[in-house]
Amino acid sequence: MEVFVYGSSQVGVGTWDDYGVCSFSRNIVNLCYENDSKRSGCGCGKTNLCFSRSALGFSIKASASASSQAQPLVSEKTSKISLGTFPNESVKLFVGLPLDTVSISNKINHERAISVGLKALKLLGVDGVELPLWWGIVENEAQSKYDWTGYLAIIELLQKLGLKVQISLCFHGSQESKIPLPQWIEKIGESDPNIYFKDRAGHQYKDSLSFAVDELPVLNGKTPLEVYEEFLGSFKSTFSSFFSSTITGVSIGLGPDGELKYPSMKGKNRNGGGEFQCYDEYMLANLKHHAEKTGNPLWGLGGPHDAPAYHLCPFYGGFFAENGGSWETPYGEFFLSWYSNQLIQHGDRLLSIAASTFKDTKVSLSGKIPLMHSTYKSRSHPSELTAGFYNTDSRNGYNVVAEMFSKHSCTVVVPGFDLSDEGQPRSNPEALLAQIISCCSKHGTEVSGQNSTISGRFEQMQKKLSAEVKMFTYQRIGAYFFSPEHFPVFVRFVRGLSQPPELHESMWELSR
Repeated sequence: MEVFVYGSSQVGVGTWDDYGVCSFSRNIVNLCYENDSKRSGCGCGKTNLCFSRSALGFSIKASASASSQAQPLVSEKTSKISLGTFPNESVKLFVGLPLDTVSISNKINHERAISVGLKALKLLGVDGVELPLWWGIVENEAQSKYDWTGYLAIIELLQKLGLKVQISLCFHGSQESKIPLPQWIEKIGESDPNIYFKDRAGHQYKDSLSFAVDELPVLNGKTPLEVYEEFLGSFKSTFSSFFSSTITGVSIGLGPDGELKYPSMKGKNRNGGGEFQCYDEYMLANLKHHAEKTGNPLWGLGGPHDAPAYHLCPFYGGFFAENGGSWETPYGEFFLSWYSNQLIQHGDRLLSIAASTFKDTKVSLSGKIPLMHSTYKSRSHPSELTAGFYNTDSRNGYNVVAEMFSKHSCTVVVPGFDLSDEGQPRSNPEALLAQIISCCSKHGTEVSGQNSTISGRFEQMQKKLSAEVKMFTYQRIGAYFFSPEHFPVFVRFVRGLSQPPELHESMWELSR
């Protein structure tokens, strides 16, 4: 079978923005078969995904319309791919679906176009897809009132196509995809704004609940952990018939952006040191209690006074200074240990609930941690410290993380497999990634990889898919994914995973 994609200059089964948010045009997506003379090359000028019969493999072509000459994206000569199976059994390949695959109104966004894209992935031979599933959609209107309609529909579609699914349970909101926390949570937040994280200036982060309220009955008499547990139970009972056969894994959202971290970075600028997020009343009360318990009550009055603001150099103010910084003092050790422990305890509590809920199923569990690499070359590692990872040049902060995941038999999902140290003055993403993988290996914790951007750095990703990495999820389908500039290279990446490592470099040299 050969696949031909006809459309605009960007192979258009629809359009997504850079964040993987689906924003399809109103053009109709047509499925055309080469042996159907009425449909083949239909001069409608609209977006088409056309399948032609062949036993050779598959290729993809693009043209603006039937009147334009088709330009091969991937020719039959360059892309002989066995269909239906992924060639490398040691690494499973998944592809992330758009963040808003299911809309805020609980319906599949542009179902027909999504179906076309899924068929293309199936033909390419990927193992399956990653599906974001949002708390703010399912339990939106009222507490304990669940509506799984849209997600049941997309899971049934994936089952029919024979694609496996990794579910990402999102207990956070997303500004990019315009999916907030549930409405009833927001109403509680209006009367008790301290359920949200707060920085030193008093700015709230309303896309995630503060870790300090995990075990406090702030949600209409229930704790957030109780609410999460009920949500997981409802998910399990609703989708149990799909477990193992279609749904093979569940990733538990552990914080902002679904990752185990504090929301330490502000806006799209991720290159600074960030700020500590410990200024909501519940976090401050926790800090105060801990300081008094350790005999240093003055240390519990607030976060570090000499830590810089978001827009300043990470080493400004003294706390993160390379030499003589407060982070190396007894106070610094006290605060950073407490701050990091709040993060680890939150992850431990959530993964414990998840492990208990799914213990009698065959689905694998995972959770995602960030790759806070922007200041890794410094001694103090500010961006990691403000995110909650007590990792410096003299202290390994990821052993405790790997140990916690191992305790609950959960896989660690790590992004940044596409990132390189090249041209990074203070950053060292490759070394940080190697440190995390090493810690996971030490504690017998499985690692699953992801890319951080849809940059097309496939050669970089392929180099990092070592024996320790059992699964890789390419993030994510969007406007650029099916473009002539990207999709042919993605096809080569898939093919390359079936080749011996010694052939990878020569393959990418030939493709340039």
